[in-house]
Amino acid sequence: MRLVRFRQDRQQTPRWGWVRDELVGALDGSPFSLFRREAPTFPLDRVELLAPVEPSKVICIGRNYAAHAAEHQVEVPDLPLIFLKPPSAVIGHRQTIRLPAQSERVEHEAELAVVIGEAGRWIAAEAADRHILGYTIANDVTARDLQERDRQWTRAKGFDTFCPLGPWIETEFAPADALITCSVNGHMRQMASTRDLVFPVRQLVAFISSVMSLSPGDVILTGTPAGVGPLTDGDEVEIEIENLGRLSNPVRAEARPA
Repeated sequence: MRLVRFRQDRQQTPRWGWVRDELVGALDGSPFSLFRREAPTFPLDRVELLAPVEPSKVICIGRNYAAHAAEHQVEVPDLPLIFLKPPSAVIGHRQTIRLPAQSERVEHEAELAVVIGEAGRWIAAEAADRHILGYTIANDVTARDLQERDRQWTRAKGFDTFCPLGPWIETEFAPADALITCSVNGHMRQMASTRDLVFPVRQLVAFISSVMSLSPGDVILTGTPAGVGPLTDGDEVEIEIENLGRLSNPVRAEARPA
């Protein structure tokens, strides 16, 4: 099932919904508790799709594709390398990525994202699926020059709009071997399969939950393949994951405050 957060206009309170074919139906309730599906009656192209979840935290994994580590001339870690993005970085499908004035090189990073459905701590890898609501697509937007300058990643990864998610959560997605691609203005930049993940999804859930409690709605970004590249004002970045969907976002420069 494809789950969305949507609204028909900007004055409307966001609602949970589900997608069948090209129609959206509202949910009476929440995917994190009991809910009832209402008949799909809203045309998908006439509603605004918001970020499909409002996480309390976004946990990211660095260097989880060997080819990406190699292109940056760094080693693949022995254990998952985790960092955080603030919830304020999250935007949805077709919402605008803003290039901050502080950076001269902002890059895209196409990623498979895991959405937690059931809270847990010390989750065993073999029990991880019970705690996963589903999967979505993410762009771990990064100010690469600031990442290199700061030598830690909070500022480079944490700007507003630096975590596009969407367009929906797919509850029946199989993450073992799905093609991930990223294009900018129609030109292919990244292509890989989730089978190339150094640490697969279940292992990530187990490792992260040994460090911090996972809550319903939390999001795990599983790492990006090789081929990351710059984003400039006026670009359109599109990430597609096989059997999951397509996440598109325009890119615009953020004006300096007067």
